[in-house]
Amino acid sequence: MELFEHLSMGFGVAFTATNLLYAFLGCLLGTLIGVLPGIGPVATIAMLLPATYALPPVSALIMLAGIYYGAQYGGSTTAILVNLPGESASVVTVIDGYQMARKGRAGPALAAAGLGSFFAGCVGTIILAAFAPPLTEIAFKFGPAEYFSLMVLGLIGAVVLASGSLIKAVCMILLGLLLGLVGTDVNSGVARYSFDIPELTDGINFIVIAMGIFGYGEIIANLSRPEEEREVFTAKVQGLWPTKEDFKRMAPAVLRGTLLGSALGILPGGGALLASFAAYTIEKKTKLKPGEVPFGKGNIRGVAAPESANNAGSQTSFIPLLTLGIPPNAVMALMVGAMTIHNIQPGPQVMTSNPELFWGLIASMWIGNAMLIILNLPLIGIWIKLLSVPYRFLFPAIVLFCAVGVYTTNNNTFDVWLVALFGFVGYMFYKLGCEPAPLLLGLILGPMMEENLRRALLLSRGDWSVLATRPISAGLLAAALLLVVIVTLPAVSKRREEAFVEES
Repeated sequence: MELFEHLSMGFGVAFTATNLLYAFLGCLLGTLIGVLPGIGPVATIAMLLPATYALPPVSALIMLAGIYYGAQYGGSTTAILVNLPGESASVVTVIDGYQMARKGRAGPALAAAGLGSFFAGCVGTIILAAFAPPLTEIAFKFGPAEYFSLMVLGLIGAVVLASGSLIKAVCMILLGLLLGLVGTDVNSGVARYSFDIPELTDGINFIVIAMGIFGYGEIIANLSRPEEEREVFTAKVQGLWPTKEDFKRMAPAVLRGTLLGSALGILPGGGALLASFAAYTIEKKTKLKPGEVPFGKGNIRGVAAPESANNAGSQTSFIPLLTLGIPPNAVMALMVGAMTIHNIQPGPQVMTSNPELFWGLIASMWIGNAMLIILNLPLIGIWIKLLSVPYRFLFPAIVLFCAVGVYTTNNNTFDVWLVALFGFVGYMFYKLGCEPAPLLLGLILGPMMEENLRRALLLSRGDWSVLATRPISAGLLAAALLLVVIVTLPAVSKRREEAFVEES
């Protein structure tokens, strides 16, 4: 009964005219950046963070959350129509979605993605509402040692579940941790690694790094590709609704994808991306029915399952953020930044000190999912038109928007130069095949890890065994060690590589 009381309070907050407007704006922007290839939710949220200063905290988080799960929806449109994943979690949708579009079945493919996403999003939100309160109770038992061990587990999980090379992921995490050390020492108050540059004594603003690496880095990478590589889909989408046979095949795939996505979304290191790969792999292992199209040739299950998985994953990734204050992926790391901007400490106290924000955000997700169905299916013609906008008109606007956004954060031109520098760094990562998301997690968690470790050592008078003698802390460190052992096993590392290169 208490859950229903909390949800009714949340809907009361979410149904105000202001919050409905920001939920709609977030969903619209999310869909837009999901549709446009090369601009992901991380870059967009990083660009918009300075704009949230003027908004009430609840409205700001509702809008940013809408951008995140809206991008998961929009990414499928580009994947199906243009054979380009608009968002990283839509990489797998390309395989069968585009083949369906080529056979004149773009409508059913888009509907399968939209309906699967809606169902998965609603289920993910129910799981978030049901499991967040008990997890928050557990979180109150956490001290500095437990938080440090949890963050170690989070970073190791991010390395294990990051796509691509393990060594590169470890290097990115370490680089993020090193960048997090720049600034003023927590205990002594002495500036470190600032190279006598006054602007660096407060540390490097994570908005600057996020905008540079994800915003400018993506732009440079896109400009380095020849324009001919972009294929524009010009055919009209006819007959949106899937057939009865399509629904029969879709339903179990959507259920499997939703369950998988809900579980994997909680894990650190891009659960939504991993969920879409895993869901597609499971569907391929499931036996084809008589008369069913093979995978890779336009099977509707190959669209419905990964889309459901990545949307369920994007909703449940809010659980560790709202209950423990630990961001499981790069977007959630930016959400931590948004909460910090509004003087809200992410973690278990959010539910008790800011119940309107906590339950209002959860209720807004149901409203947002309904808005996304309305935005995605009837307005499909508009999104197709958008895809034909030349990139040469888009990128100057994004560059300008980033520069203005960074400058207004601290009214400091040094930050604008830093963004340009990190834009070049982001492009180098792209050329070297390094996934930059772990760097952002290392940057966000680094200072928090240091603070909690030093606090734990102060309380234990310098005794390191405190990390192993406290039961929760010891359990978390044991889980981290187990992850390291498992991923280094030859059979597991081989399967992990196969999962991420699966026909992508």
